[in-house]
Amino acid sequence: MITWFIIGITVLISYLGFQNPALASKLQFNAAQIIHRKEYYRLVSHAFIHAGWAHLGVNMLVLYFFGRNIEAYFGYYFGRGANAYFVLLYFGGILASNLWSLIKNRNNYYYNAVGASGAVSAVLFATIFFDPWQPLYLFVILPIPGILFAAGYLFYSYQMSKKQKDNVAHDAHFLGAVFGFIFPILLKPELFDRFIDHLFSFL
Repeated sequence: MITWFIIGITVLISYLGFQNPALASKLQFNAAQIIHRKEYYRLVSHAFIHAGWAHLGVNMLVLYFFGRNIEAYFGYYFGRGANAYFVLLYFGGILASNLWSLIKNRNNYYYNAVGASGAVSAVLFATIFFDPWQPLYLFVILPIPGILFAAGYLFYSYQMSKKQKDNVAHDAHFLGAVFGFIFPILLKPELFDRFIDHLFSFL
């Protein structure tokens, strides 16, 4: 249910942002506004607005499929604390994903970012951590083992973040993904042994 709740809130706030550009501007990530004007809420609020319906749709679709997986995994390993840990994963992904942008653009009032991609990357990579060989479908049709997808995703995000040739926050994708992968280990270090066992069980 927590996945549905986050999707519902995100869709609602994003829709309001589509209708009211002033609201979207107020909620978007802007490192200079955060640092110099102490608008700390932007560290989180930007994840609940999006650039358009396609941007929103992709993020919420990924969250729908993999968020339910994480709810199941967390329920199994953490019991009654599962929902709280899911919230920590999601909001931790939001914060971790923009850490570098916060530092790099702290004096750049023209840099803005929106979207839940960092948090969604955290959820996706947490799923890969629990089941590294689960196939993910590239372009919806090509199955790729999760661990191979993860390696390719991180490499691509890192390279694109260095080039900075588009308007996509690739560094946020990279950092959110890394956070999502290590988050279960922070909660329960022995899960890393489980990951290693699953990783080599296929070989």
